[in-house]
Amino acid sequence: MSELNKEVLDLVWGRPSSGGVSASIFRRWTQGFVFSENEHTALEQFEGGPCAVIAPVQAFFLKNVLFNRESSNWRQMTEEEQKTELCSTLNEILESACASPTTGFCLVTWAKGQSPHASVHTKSQTESQSQTQDMPAPESSQPPQEQQPNALAAKDLDFERFHSVLHKRTVMSVSELKEEVLSLYHAWRGCCGVLLFLYSILMIYTLLSCKNIRNEIQDTMEPLIDPVHGHGSQSLVNLLVTGHAVSNVWDGDRECSGMKLHGIHKQASVGFLTLMESLRYCKVGSFLKSPKFPIWILGSETHLSVFFTKDMCLVGPESPTEQARRVFQSFDPEDNGFIPESLLEDVMKALDLVSEPEYVNLVKSKLDPESLGIILLGPFLLEFFPDQDSGIPDSLPVYHYNGLKQSNHNERVEYVEGTALVLGFEDPMVRTDDTPVKRCLQTKWPYIELLWSTDRSPSLN
Repeated sequence: MSELNKEVLDLVWGRPSSGGVSASIFRRWTQGFVFSENEHTALEQFEGGPCAVIAPVQAFFLKNVLFNRESSNWRQMTEEEQKTELCSTLNEILESACASPTTGFCLVTWAKGQSPHASVHTKSQTESQSQTQDMPAPESSQPPQEQQPNALAAKDLDFERFHSVLHKRTVMSVSELKEEVLSLYHAWRGCCGVLLFLYSILMIYTLLSCKNIRNEIQDTMEPLIDPVHGHGSQSLVNLLVTGHAVSNVWDGDRECSGMKLHGIHKQASVGFLTLMESLRYCKVGSFLKSPKFPIWILGSETHLSVFFTKDMCLVGPESPTEQARRVFQSFDPEDNGFIPESLLEDVMKALDLVSEPEYVNLVKSKLDPESLGIILLGPFLLEFFPDQDSGIPDSLPVYHYNGLKQSNHNERVEYVEGTALVLGFEDPMVRTDDTPVKRCLQTKWPYIELLWSTDRSPSLN
């Protein structure tokens, strides 16, 4: 492989000190993009790890299906429609990773005659079929469910052999890219399709120089795929969601001990929320929390799933209460839920509230009657925005996706339907569950309540 390819491999897998990349971790990443037999618009994940690619692709796929497709039944699709929508989604993500269309696009696929046959199950079959011509597989007349197990038929394709049979295709225009992505549909769906797509993104992103991505990743020694557990890094998720492989989820760049730490620089099309924020490990900025479309990737300690709705009201313009909460929290970087009373005047000025010293002192005495020296967020919002309407309906239908069979009810990858109540304040009369999904969503909507149609709440893991 060329030096550029070697550097891309180091970015993805790191530089193992001994023994190379773990065979079990590599095997987990060798699946393709496969649709669930029970949910026509849901991708299935076979083992832990590749959710870092599959969940963002699922989120963009849902965006296109829900808001760009002229069909009332978004959960039903023919195989041909799946092909069209999946390739359109992959193309969109690939385009977003390109610094400049004039530099062209690079796709990674199988070398001629080296593509594993979709029905490979044994080593002897692999060896005989790898000698066949690399011809596009014909459109199958079989229903998708009969082909699904075949997408993870890579038991005998180890790390070294896989990387010895790859080929780069370069195209110079957006229209050519669209045609090539469509022509590679069977490669995306088949063995190692997720890795082929990941490498294609990185080759496009680093077409000029791997320094592009090295400059954005905070810890350049951290690979995109964890060598111990096989999970994708935040940089990898951010690359697929925003087109930039930054390591952080806050808005903009920050200075820390003289070092610039890169964050998110514009509103994303789909969002990201994480349980880690509820545990105070990080703080997601508004560019990811408030995306253009009401679809959020949800992160737990080990897995990614997707929460979404068809109702655009969840991503409408920021209400005065939401603005006040955001501004207040900007003066509370540690997310304590309060600020020193000395900062109250600055908060009021930032919100264009009356901020004359006499009035500020009056507000202080009212919000801090015990003279504790702090101003709590809740009383502050009730004082200045007591009856604000968020513009969100009393209740709205929502859905949750988890690509792992074992994380779904009856081990069937299907959307879990529910009803969300997005309240502006805590109501003890409306108290539902206290699950990881809810705690994750509360980082965006502090007083959200969820009623699911299933006996058990959906799983983040």
